[in-house]
Amino acid sequence: MEELEFLSTDWPTVKHWLIIGSISLVTFLIFLFLARKSRTLLSRRLIKRMDDDLLANFLAGVFGSIVILIGLLFVFRIIGLTGVISGMLAGAGISAFIIGFALKDIGENFLAGIILAFKRPFRVGDIVDINGMRGQVLMLNLRDTQIKTGDGKDVFIPNGLILKNPLINFTIDGFLRYDFIVGLDYGSDYEKAVDLIRSTITYVPGVLGESKAPEVWVVELAESTLNIQVTFWVNTFERTISDAVVKSSAILMVLTALEKAGFNMPARIVELKNYQGKELKTSVPNSL
Repeated sequence: MEELEFLSTDWPTVKHWLIIGSISLVTFLIFLFLARKSRTLLSRRLIKRMDDDLLANFLAGVFGSIVILIGLLFVFRIIGLTGVISGMLAGAGISAFIIGFALKDIGENFLAGIILAFKRPFRVGDIVDINGMRGQVLMLNLRDTQIKTGDGKDVFIPNGLILKNPLINFTIDGFLRYDFIVGLDYGSDYEKAVDLIRSTITYVPGVLGESKAPEVWVVELAESTLNIQVTFWVNTFERTISDAVVKSSAILMVLTALEKAGFNMPARIVELKNYQGKELKTSVPNSL
């Protein structure tokens, strides 16, 4: 029963394994500390040199994981499991198939994370829409990507899902277009209204000009109104004024200017026809 000698309860054997266990634990904690420190330092240096937080953090995370893996190999060697590791490597073909099948999703997300880190379809701080989930990118991890939605929820999306589905990035080039509809009463001075809308919206704080100047045109002959579409661009890199505030200000300033100029913007008009000649029942008294 020499193989089971480590199960002996005599004090020398117990003392030996306590020492081995303590050394192994201390070794692993040292490598864990080194992994965290190196990940932080490497991330800072890469961010300064690459000017890309997303890729820098991802590469630093990969390096930290490698340090932890090396630490585990040292721990196995201290414990005396070198032969076990050699046996595992000898049967790597079958083991790789079994582990690959069992951890298929983890491996897929890891490889997808590498592709996303180097392809860089988004950066930290970008506003994206991934499979119907919209929010601001916070971090790209080895397995998933963390985004924060507009209502403050933190969502962790698997990297493989991001790679397989269409991704909409609203802020990657720094420009985003917004639009709204204004309905004018038929019989109005349409050209004067269009000129007034165009001149008004150019003075809205946050609305871009020159090559990204606002545009105004007629889009629809509706039942009760002539609908005019107003479009304008904002700079997503300039965060002093939020896009929602810019759009709200644009709508209010245009409506105020039209009302002051005497333009009517009626609601939908519904025409009722009484073919039977009977009195229509309403909630309004006949005396009114």
